[in-house]
Amino acid sequence: MTNVNRRIVLAARPHGEPNASHFRLEETRMPVAKAGEVLLANHYLSLDPYMRGRMSAAKSYAEPVAIGDTMVGATVAEVIESQHPDYRVGETVVGFGGWQDFAVSDGRGLRRLDPEAAPVTTALGILGMPGMTAYTGLLNIGQPKTGETVVVAAATGPVGSLVGQIAKRKGARAVGIAGGPEKCAFLRDTLGFDAAVDHRAEDFPDALAAACPDGIDVYFENVGGAVFDAVLPLLNNFARIPVCGLVSGYNATELPPGPDRVPVLMRAILSKRLHVQGFIVWDFAAQESAFLQDVGAWLREGLVVHREDIVDGLEKAPDAFAGLLQGRNFGKLIVRIR
Repeated sequence: MTNVNRRIVLAARPHGEPNASHFRLEETRMPVAKAGEVLLANHYLSLDPYMRGRMSAAKSYAEPVAIGDTMVGATVAEVIESQHPDYRVGETVVGFGGWQDFAVSDGRGLRRLDPEAAPVTTALGILGMPGMTAYTGLLNIGQPKTGETVVVAAATGPVGSLVGQIAKRKGARAVGIAGGPEKCAFLRDTLGFDAAVDHRAEDFPDALAAACPDGIDVYFENVGGAVFDAVLPLLNNFARIPVCGLVSGYNATELPPGPDRVPVLMRAILSKRLHVQGFIVWDFAAQESAFLQDVGAWLREGLVVHREDIVDGLEKAPDAFAGLLQGRNFGKLIVRIR
């Protein structure tokens, strides 16, 4: 056991793509648990697109990370000291320990994990916030029905991959949009999507139209930009669009060049009676138990598949995070801290 805590803090707010200069690796003393608290040794750190928004001072649904503060993030950790009546030393929990070796918690936001029930890293992906995002966003807003076509962007990521698999379980056609032939093959051959379309291909809009001969009834939005431009003309009357993320624009420093496309979008919303709803996963916090029960059972029974992309070393987190925003990862991106 060491008394040193390595942590990665926000050193500067990025203008455009984040890079190494926006982070700083510091060494501080290991924190101490007081009465009613637990000391956690973080083993795995989740990297997710929402973190880019926390690096910005722009108004959003959550407070930004302050300059000099530890970067936020979900972690799987071991309880190494407990002064809390509900937790014992040696237990494994998932919480929000941040980009660091050790963290202290008062127990709020922690969930105890059973390593025998599922690999603990699934609590950061398919059985964690990304999985719950897919489950709640698709079922509450998308509401897929038998025979409908569900299209999801960033389809090999932890959210998109489960969206498509749940759509299949509901009797819908699942069409995934991903970057590159390898990811598209994974969607078809491993996840069982009905079709996969490469957004990097020159004929992407035509290929998407060919994959959706009956139009699109549900579009789960993770990307925005040129992907949404190709989706919009294919939307059927009364299509539902859960807006989960817009990762293509997270590093943008200015609005895209004209012409102004807002009137085209608004006309489509009106004439096709589209239902467009943005959401944050914790809007549906009351459904967490149902999500864990349903997706946990599907995972144990082999009815859903997940993929992880694990990077070793806390110091690798900044570069891995930059790669996440560029689409370099393949599956749920996780940093193995120790």
